Formats: sequence, structure tokens, C-alpha cells
Amino acid sequence: MSESRAALQRLQSDLEQAIIGQPEVIHGVLIALLCGGNVLLEGLPGTAKTRLATFLAQHISASFGRVQFTPDLLPSDITGTEVLVGEEQQQKLEFEAGPIFHNIVLADEINRAPAKVQSALLEAMQEQQVTVAGQSYPLPQPFMVLATQNPIEQEGTYPLPEAQVDRFMMKILVNRPNATQELLILQTLRQEQSARDLTTLPLTHIQNASEEIDAVKVAESIQHYIVALVMATRQPEDYPKSRLPEWIFMGASTRATLALEHAARAHAWLNGRDFVDPDDVRAMLAPVIRHRVVLSYEAMAKGLTADDVMVELVSQVALV
Repeated sequence: MSESRAALQRLQSDLEQAIIGQPEVIHGVLIALLCGGNVLLEGLPGTAKTRLATFLAQHISASFGRVQFTPDLLPSDITGTEVLVGEEQQQKLEFEAGPIFHNIVLADEINRAPAKVQSALLEAMQEQQVTVAGQSYPLPQPFMVLATQNPIEQEGTYPLPEAQVDRFMMKILVNRPNATQELLILQTLRQEQSARDLTTLPLTHIQNASEEIDAVKVAESIQHYIVALVMATRQPEDYPKSRLPEWIFMGASTRATLALEHAARAHAWLNGRDFVDPDDVRAMLAPVIRHRVVLSYEAMAKGLTADDVMVELVSQVALV
């Protein structure tokens, strides 16, 4: 086993001890980090979304920035702006970096700011740079946006533009803990043990892991399977005996295909393999695809979710 893989597995285990009851969330966020992707965390308040972001940054020796999204936020509050510095006779414009210039950026309650502000993240999320006054500034590496939103509170919120939603590699649902987990959370926080027990990783482990993930093999049959899953969301009519034509209004983009293949490779690597199998693809299907599929009015009227579509996809699309 490589040193980087062992270190990441230890980190995952340590985070699961600090963030009680959220192993799938932690697993997904780590995979997105290794793939250089961004994550949309959707969950009710008090489900440790902010705690996860801060702990992750602290224990991979990464810088951490936080932006609290509000209706009066300006794009420059995120990206930074040019300011006048110096004495009157020698004043000049210098760029003052905003909170986006960190390895891990928490965009808290991202849907509370209007589209113009949300769009300030687009270039950063896709190109990993920002442009201010015609000058481009690269972001530190690794770079990841962890955005949060509340699934039920709609007053004073703005829907995320489709172009921005598509730039999130994953959408991860954060559920509330059960009674047993809640008690363990109480005991853990009172004893204040979690911060002491966590391993601190140098960023070189993240970079080495990314290179090793790139070397994970993906058979042609797995590639066909990934493409078939994504195409089934775009052409559900090809499965007339399923419920896909009734449930899907708009399918996933090409970004979904690329993200699913990359996430499946990272999932295989983190589980100690140098090749991708169908279970890796299925494990990553929901977080990668759920936010890229638009449900039909019929599906929404029946109270169905994108995850119901994922279950149907897996049952209908065969591995060739």
C-alpha cells in the first residue's frame, strides 16, 4: 500500500471519529478533494457541515476561507478587488485577495445570495483562477469549494444557476444523526478529544494521491457502462419499459461523465485497488448525478427525488 493511500485512509478514519454519524459525507468530500472537485453539501442546520470543512482544512495543512452568503454580498467580497495604496503622489492600484484565495473555501448558505454573486464562483470552480480588472490570478492548490444550502428553507433564497450547479462535482446529502450518534457527539465534544486525535497530513500526500488516482485502470467495458448511465438520463425514451421517460425532464451533461469516471477511480484507489469495478461506479453515481438531473413535473408531484431516479438507472442500465 502506498504511503499516501495509508495516510488518506487514516485521515478518513480520524474524521469519522470527529464528525460522528457522517461516514458517507466524509468519504465523498475526500474523494472530491482528491479529484480536484467542488462539493455542494445539502442539509439542515446543525449537521456539522462547517465543522467538517474546518477540520478537513486543519488536518491536511491547508488554508481555510469562509464566505457567509447574504443578499447584500458583492462579487468583490468573494474574489477580492483592487485598492489604492501608498502616499498621494505615489498611489497605485494593488490587488487585495478575497476569501476565495484559500485551499478550502466554505461557501455557507450559497443560495442566499443573488445570481450575480453566485456567478463570481464560476471561474474559480472551473478554471481555478479569478479575473479582476482584466488580470487573472491563480488560486492556491489544491483548491475546493464546499458550498452549503438548507433543503427546506426557501424564503430569502435564490435558486442556483444550472451552469453553477453543473460545476459541482458532487452533491452530498447531510442527514441528522440518530439517538445513539447524538449521544456520542455529546460525549465526544465534552471530552474534547477529537481535535487531539486527528492526523495532520502534508499537502504533498494529496498531490501524490491525485497522481496515483490518475494511474488507476478503467476497462473499456466500465467506460461504456459510465457513458450508458449518463446517456440514459439524456435519452430516457430508450428505456420505454422503465419509469425513466416519465421521471426525467432533463439529463446530465458531459461533465457528469467525466466526473463519474474520475470519482470511480478515486473510490477504487481509496479502497486499495488499482482498477475500477462496477461497484465503484454505482457507489459514486448518486452524488455525481443527483444534482445534474432535472425531474419532470409528474415525478415532483409524486414526491420523488433524484435518488429515486438513480435507483431506477442502476436497475435498468446493464453492464455490457
